[in-house]
Amino acid sequence: MSRLTITLSESRYLALKEASARRGKSIGQLIDESLEFYGIKTREEARSLVQRARQHSKLGEADAMQLALQETRQQRR
Repeated sequence: MSRLTITLSESRYLALKEASARRGKSIGQLIDESLEFYGIKTREEARSLVQRARQHSKLGEADAMQLALQETRQQRR
């Protein structure tokens, strides 16, 4: 697993720290969940999404990519 250093305002850091304590999760877990919520995918997940779109249709590459983008946007909501 990779490590990342980010800069947050003191108030944002305290809010994040309090939220993690209330939910019984680490700050890293909250950030990971937030990335998932906003549809941030790994390259492998994105490829898998396109592959599933292709399997469910007879679309060409461009149309399959468009469908994958639509599905990703829906996941963000």
